[in-house]
Amino acid sequence: ALLGPSIILAGLSIGSGEFVLWPRLTAEWGFQIFWAAWLGVTIQFFLNMEIERWTLATGESAVTGFFRLARIWGPAFLVCGTVPWIWPGWATGAATLLTWQLGGDVRLLAIGGLVLCGAILSLGPVVYRTVEVLQTVLVASIFVLLVILALAVVRVEDVLSLFRGIARFGHVPAGIDLPLLLGALAFAGAGGTVNLAQSNYIKDKGYGMGSYIGRITSPFTGREEGVAQIGFVFPGSPGNLARWQLWWRRTNLEHFLSFYVLCVLSLGLMCLVAHALLGAGSAPSEGLGFIADQAQRLGDQLGAPARHAFLLAGIAVLFSTELALLDAVARVVADVLALRFHGGPGPGLSRLYFGVLWALIAFGALVLVVGFDQPFLLLVLSAVLNGFVMFLYSGLLLVLNLRAFRGPLRPSALRIGALALAFVFFGSLSLLTLLDRLWGSS
Repeated sequence: ALLGPSIILAGLSIGSGEFVLWPRLTAEWGFQIFWAAWLGVTIQFFLNMEIERWTLATGESAVTGFFRLARIWGPAFLVCGTVPWIWPGWATGAATLLTWQLGGDVRLLAIGGLVLCGAILSLGPVVYRTVEVLQTVLVASIFVLLVILALAVVRVEDVLSLFRGIARFGHVPAGIDLPLLLGALAFAGAGGTVNLAQSNYIKDKGYGMGSYIGRITSPFTGREEGVAQIGFVFPGSPGNLARWQLWWRRTNLEHFLSFYVLCVLSLGLMCLVAHALLGAGSAPSEGLGFIADQAQRLGDQLGAPARHAFLLAGIAVLFSTELALLDAVARVVADVLALRFHGGPGPGLSRLYFGVLWALIAFGALVLVVGFDQPFLLLVLSAVLNGFVMFLYSGLLLVLNLRAFRGPLRPSALRIGALALAFVFFGSLSLLTLLDRLWGSS
């Protein structure tokens, strides 16, 4: 079955850029920069498929491939895989929305959410299967709710405004907050090192040469599988190349439908709902307050049940995103650490995964205990850092796949151009954001 890996990334994108950052930008600026959301998802489609190319052809993760280029990329991605994601913005956001419904202490609820995420990931026999099922249910449920909301509140003029925004390709309004824009672009899709976890999902699903690599299993309920870090290169026989072409076509189709189409549609629907409820050019409430504003407008127009349904959906989106993020980041970091022990004694990949997972949960709880509990600030901080990480690995993917593959396995000119565009795009935005902060603080 080809359904699965890309659904996880689509679910991750709904909980970051699509539910929080892009609707907020729409409330403030209308659809003037919606073209950038579409461009961000398009770039991520090509980035993700180049990550998949390496794993389908070798069975290795992209991080292992980077390690082949130079050993320095091991510790570099240990930093890149942790620092942007250790801030528990999604758990804190879910807890904030929960307090609007039931009351309570945001910090305690967020810590409880982190621990619950860890328990769910630790108790499922095969971790990938647990995340795949949860994200499939989430994406299907949220998409149905979005369609119902859009039919109830979106007007024809909202849709026309969206298309006018797409037509203003390249326009950036003066005065826009550059860190927020960079963060929204990085999270127009999954974003940052989370995209690299697509390698692990491909392996655990058993696609291509990944079928020869073991899966991460629970130490409590699963059966341990041997997990190799070093992959396999298939002989270039006509039969093998024909099978490669079949896998490549199928995975491109799966990623296009499950990730690209769903992300573009859900981005559009969420921004249309925000535009219909809040208008454009308004000054949104601080932090996640604009979500409360949307819920209140829904309650005014459709009744209290609509308000509660919107907030409950938001809680589910943010909680499940935190769960999937913890899984994805733990996979990438465990891969890097496993390379450190390759060829010698050391813990297996599954043990490293669960060690990293609970270390991330412990750090997130510590961040909340010391008082850093503003979810919107945490989300923007994570997104900005991940914009720089995407600049870094888009260049590495370009070098890796051009060096490694020849003939039918080599990236096409279109895909080479897309990686080069990603490198320049995220590099330029990261530099502009840095200069903006430096000038703004001087």
